Amino acid sequence: MRALMTRVGSCGLAPRRDYFATLCDSIIAQQLSAKAAAVIFDRFADLYTSRRPTPSAVLGTPLTRLRGVGLSSQKARYLKDLASGFQDGRIQPRRLVRQSNEEIIATLVSIQGIGRWTAEMFLIFSLNRPDVLPVDDLGIRKAVQRWYHLRAIPKPRTLRKIGKPWHPYETIASWYLWHSLHEPRQISSRG
Repeated sequence: MRALMTRVGSCGLAPRRDYFATLCDSIIAQQLSAKAAAVIFDRFADLYTSRRPTPSAVLGTPLTRLRGVGLSSQKARYLKDLASGFQDGRIQPRRLVRQSNEEIIATLVSIQGIGRWTAEMFLIFSLNRPDVLPVDDLGIRKAVQRWYHLRAIPKPRTLRKIGKPWHPYETIASWYLWHSLHEPRQISSRG
């Protein structure tokens, strides 16, 4: 990890404060290429004042209008459920800073269209929690295989074992591992 960190440079994690828009973006991006997701999110954001969707505004947007920007019926319903979650108190942004990672994950996965991986990405990229290791993330697993010279992509259990020394900064290690996927294979030292 030390050689990888030296090669990549400073970690560029910065918190994203608009939790609702970030989660909308995550739902929209599911199972789409980055380019297609960006186009649809831009169209979605254009529906709202200052390109800033709010829970009440999304709840007031007819499903047909959401479908008109390129959302599937299912994703449009997911966005409505997310907006409802913010409105009815299932998601309380001010409480998030005091909740544990597992409490936040449990809260978010109660929303249709949000699974554990999306909740972990929220913990990492919105809340900048330092101790998140997304063991089901294929990019992380491929990076560990590559930089730790493993014959196969590690299973989550193996990844937890490899990542144990990174505690309590698994998020930082994850960030470097994602960025390492764009680095040439010239780093030879392990650890």
